[in-house]
Amino acid sequence: MAQEKHEFQLGEIIEMKKAHPCGTNAWKILRVGMDFRMECTGCKRSLMLPRKTVEKGYKRTISE
Repeated sequence: MAQEKHEFQLGEIIEMKKAHPCGTNAWKILRVGMDFRMECTGCKRSLMLPRKTVEKGYKRTISE
């Protein structure tokens, strides 16, 4: 069963499979490209993640 690719949008809030150390697993997308800049919705810390990591850990979209 092939999983269809999700088109990530700026400002979109997504849920990841693994939680951040602060306890939340919801992230706001601030930059899309080969790397993603994402901001934790719990503690507001931002970080850069490779696209492959985000696509692998993506669970669902919370809001657009």
